Amino acid sequence: MSEQQVVDYFHQLGRATKVALLERGMTQKELAKLLGVNAQQLNRSIKGGMTPKDIEIRKKVHQVLNIKEEG
Repeated sequence: MSEQQVVDYFHQLGRATKVALLERGMTQKELAKLLGVNAQQLNRSIKGGMTPKDIEIRKKVHQVLNIKEEG
């Protein structure tokens, strides 16, 4: 995967997350509280952070919001 494809992939996931939050009437801050993480860590994870913790948080976000990762 090229660097641009990686960037595009995370932009797509970020948009999917925002849409899912809007559909549920939920904010990122509320989601962070639900997951037991701080809002900054959640935001970094959604935007493509690659630490093990970011990846774990992203998986939880996708489970809670029923977002399917493709690719």
